[in-house]
Amino acid sequence: MNGSESAAVRGSVKAGIFSAYLAGWLVVLGWFGSGLAAGAVRIYIVTDLEGASGVYQFAQTREAGPLYEKAKEYLMGDIAAVVRGLRAGGATDIVVLDGHGSQAFVPHLMEAGAKYITGKPRPGPLTGLDDSFAGMVQLGAHAMMGTPDGVLCHTQSSRSENRYWYNGVESGELAQCAAVAGGYGVPTIMVTGDEATCREAKEFFGPECVTVAVKRGISREAAELYPFDETRRALYEGGKRAVAAIERCKPYMLSLPIQAKKEYLVFDNPGGPGRRISKEGAVEDVLKLLDF
Repeated sequence: MNGSESAAVRGSVKAGIFSAYLAGWLVVLGWFGSGLAAGAVRIYIVTDLEGASGVYQFAQTREAGPLYEKAKEYLMGDIAAVVRGLRAGGATDIVVLDGHGSQAFVPHLMEAGAKYITGKPRPGPLTGLDDSFAGMVQLGAHAMMGTPDGVLCHTQSSRSENRYWYNGVESGELAQCAAVAGGYGVPTIMVTGDEATCREAKEFFGPECVTVAVKRGISREAAELYPFDETRRALYEGGKRAVAAIERCKPYMLSLPIQAKKEYLVFDNPGGPGRRISKEGAVEDVLKLLDF
């Protein structure tokens, strides 16, 4: 073998070693990257105002004014505590939806580490929710209409006093939101509100769903309120536990087609008494449940 042939062989060997070395690192990096993707934990939070710490009167949730503005601040404090807890528990991406009818977010009080959706009109009942989320949190929620110890209890409308049944089971907003999320395969992993709301959550979603009570209802507009320092600490710890509970929580599913019934008040004269009417029908697509 002459000198030029020997150099060519050595160059070929070096190139082969380098290629194998590079291929090995690409395999390692590919595995590491897929591991990062697999470790992503996306959490969707849908909020309401009636179940926030310190809220117990409809005057705090319906009408513009000092009480309403202060209640919105209370809600933002609850959201901040839960977002921090979810992050501490391992959540990597958090989306927070303003689920209160008249909208209740205060932008300058938004906790870092999450993205916030507010304002109307917007598409769908749970804008942005899809099957990429590992779990859903219902924050500041309230019990269904007719719950004796439910603070500000109602289902969709406290004025027309709506009531809903799905496949023969009376259901409130907790079950409605959870059923829509279940359509994407997303479980409800945490619920916050009053004691009655937490009880309702356990009945519908089972014992693995993390619940945090921030007050105890005495009547529809009377409550035993818990100090904010205590509720915010409990909400933070609940957020951490909720991430750990994801694997044990199951999506809330309704058998299709859903046999639906709705009762509500109709007011023929403003300020006069309402008359209760009802309608029944079948819902073929759970993602359109709230259109009924």
